[in-house]
Amino acid sequence: MIKALIFDLDDTLYYEKEYVLGALKKVAYYLGNKYRKNEEKFYIRMEEILNTLGRGKIFNIVCEENNFAEDINDLVDLYRNSKPKLNLYDDSKEILKWAREHDYKLGIITDGCSKVQWNKIDALNIEKLVDKIIVTDDLGKEFWKPHGKSYLDMMKYFGVSKDECVYIGDNPNKDFIGARELGMKTVRIIREQGDHITIFLEKEYEADFNILNLLELKEVLKSINN
Repeated sequence: MIKALIFDLDDTLYYEKEYVLGALKKVAYYLGNKYRKNEEKFYIRMEEILNTLGRGKIFNIVCEENNFAEDINDLVDLYRNSKPKLNLYDDSKEILKWAREHDYKLGIITDGCSKVQWNKIDALNIEKLVDKIIVTDDLGKEFWKPHGKSYLDMMKYFGVSKDECVYIGDNPNKDFIGARELGMKTVRIIREQGDHITIFLEKEYEADFNILNLLELKEVLKSINN
């Protein structure tokens, strides 16, 4: 019988790009005010770079294009300290409420820079909706998923066995392999938007079940329990 539901955070419970764009706006505002230039143009350019080249060199490119003598680390810190307004997906709110009403233990395991992830958690106001949150960066980067430590720590906290847990995530590169190696059941949410929606890997990397909406978890749990 499943007793605990453990969720990934980014692109599972909310749309992570909302955070990225909100944080980029903060950096664009800073640059616009410092150099007395149009902050909206900086933001639009940052979004263009994000959509074409990804996140890694956004600030470097913008500074090079405008001959800004900025310490990129300072801009990264500004980005990481931002707290843009974020919202849980509607189905996330509904399934967490339903699970609480049905006495499931609820946890979140999330990778990423600790400061950033806790800012996201605060912005989502999600701590009150679950019982335990593990930001793997707090354990050390070597313990980011797919390392099994966070899953084991969550099971120990809840006092449940591997057969009593389900892990729900979106990224087959790392979300499911560690959980499956421990013997947990796994569920992949494939949403309409997100960084990993088009990635499909070999069977050992994928989840036991795929869903398109978190409310489908109700039927998955019935299937597992039966």
